[in-house]
Amino acid sequence: QVQLVESGGGLVQAGGSLRLSCAASGRTFSSYVMGWFRQAPGKEREFVAVISWSGGATYYGDSVKGRFTVSRENAKNMVYLQMNSLKPEDTAAYYCAAARRFYSGSYYTGDEFDYWGQGTQVTVSS
Repeated sequence: QVQLVESGGGLVQAGGSLRLSCAASGRTFSSYVMGWFRQAPGKEREFVAVISWSGGATYYGDSVKGRFTVSRENAKNMVYLQMNSLKPEDTAAYYCAAARRFYSGSYYTGDEFDYWGQGTQVTVSS
């Protein structure tokens, strides 16, 4: 079992930056692939980023590529999402998630993940 708690969301102006954090419980954090997803009201869940067990491989959704960076610190049971050049269309609830398997590519739907946090809201004003 893994429990995930996101933090760091808030209100930011377009062009600004935010860093989301996700704290994981348990002693087996390094055995989990970690992902970030987002969901805006009335829209489907969208893949944002994924990072492999050691952090050596990452993939991003097309809409955030080049602006967002995912990282992790296994010693601290933490995963981060650095979001730069934020746009109003980035407004959504952001969720971190944990999975056992890593797949190359950006085709994650969310069904691959077993554990989810409660989400943190990011609002980008124009």
